[in-house]
Amino acid sequence: MHNLFFFSLTYKKPLQEVEKFLSKHNQYLETFYEEKKFIFSGRKIPRIGGVILCTASNLEEAEKIYHNDPFYKEGIAEYNIIEFQPTKMNEMFKQIVSH
Repeated sequence: MHNLFFFSLTYKKPLQEVEKFLSKHNQYLETFYEEKKFIFSGRKIPRIGGVILCTASNLEEAEKIYHNDPFYKEGIAEYNIIEFQPTKMNEMFKQIVSH
């Protein structure tokens, strides 16, 4: 099983700037969903950023993944990464992360 990486994004620019790159950010998300690297993603409430749960073999791979995000490239959002190895989970989640 790969390690999991919790990406916590915090916007550094106003929502007006976020909106300009939202389409490209969504394309970035779709790319890594297709590669089975992303498990879930969504907006923070209130809308100050977002979260992504990523699976990767190591921190270096996780960093390469988020460096592709237009929000990162354009300085729209700051990434805070938490690497963890799930040790206890329900059956549904176990099926998701064991593939």
